[in-house]
Formats: sequence, C-alpha cells, structure tokens
Amino acid sequence: QVQLVESGGGLVQAGGSLRLSCAASGRTFSSYVMGWFRQGPGKEREFVATISWNGGSTYYADSVKGRFTISRDNARNTVYLEMNSLKPDDTAVYYCAARPYTLAYRVADFGSWGQGTRVTVSS
Repeated sequence: QVQLVESGGGLVQAGGSLRLSCAASGRTFSSYVMGWFRQGPGKEREFVATISWNGGSTYYADSVKGRFTISRDNARNTVYLEMNSLKPDDTAVYYCAARPYTLAYRVADFGSWGQGTRVTVSS
C-alpha cells in the first residue's frame, strides 16, 4: 500500500483558487491511479477527479468540470488538484486516494487514503 498525505487546504472566498497536494510514499507511485474525493458537512464522500498512472487520462465529476484540474508529477510522487472559481458548495474535507492500475470513480474502489485536508469557501 501507499501512504498519502494531503496539504494545501484552507479558507478562501468564493471565486478564489486553491491548489491541493498529495504526497505519496513508496517507489511504485507511478503504477497507481490517483483520485481526489471530498466529503462536505453532513454528506457522503463523493468523487471529484481521477488521473491515470501516466497522467494521460483524467475524469471529473460534473460539479467540478471546467473549474478543477487534476495532475501528477511521478518524479515527485505527488498528485495535485488545482481548484478555481470556488463556490461555497465546494466546502469539504478533500481526500487523496490511490488504487492500482485501472481508473475508477467509486469510494469503495480505492484502498489507500490520506487523512484529508479541509477546504472552506466563504460566500
């Protein structure tokens, strides 16, 4: 399994931007599909974005498409989530997750999780 540590969360006004980072341990990072999920207050954890092992394929939830960008740097064992045009509805704890080989979008498909980083968007 890979160990994941998120950072970059904080308080931002609506319309602002944040970049989240997720640092992974282990020498096999490049073999993992990476995903970002979020859990808002009183809500279930939901899919945000995912990226293939080489960054060649990315998929987004409709709610963030066009505003968020997922990317990865395999040399640095890091995956990023660039968030622009933030809305109060984006307020949540954001989690980084990893799974081997194939793209997936369900929480249950990811076996490794970080501790989360909190994002608060004020109106």
